[in-house]
Amino acid sequence: MFDFPDFTEERREEEEFFQTVASNIKNIRKAKKMSQLEVALSIGLKSPGFYASMENYANGKHFNLLHLFRLSKLFNISIEEFFKEDDINKNK
Repeated sequence: MFDFPDFTEERREEEEFFQTVASNIKNIRKAKKMSQLEVALSIGLKSPGFYASMENYANGKHFNLLHLFRLSKLFNISIEEFFKEDDINKNK
C-alpha cells in the first residue's frame, strides 16, 4: 500500500553525512590552527569533551544547526563547506 524507504540504507547514509560534517569541521579547525578547547569555548560550549565527541562523531554525538552557524562565523567560511564530500568519500 505504501512505498516506504529502506530505513536501513537511509540510516547508513545519515551516518556517512554526520561523519563527513565532523571530518570537515575537524580539518578546518586544524587548518586554522585552533584547539578543540578554543573552538568549544568560542561557540558557547562549556565542555571541550562534548565538542570532541561531536568532532569525532563519537557515541552518535553530532553538530546541530546552531553549532554549524557559529562555526561558520568563527572560521569565517560558508556553512556549505561543512557538507562537501572529498573525492575519497564520493567513490565509496
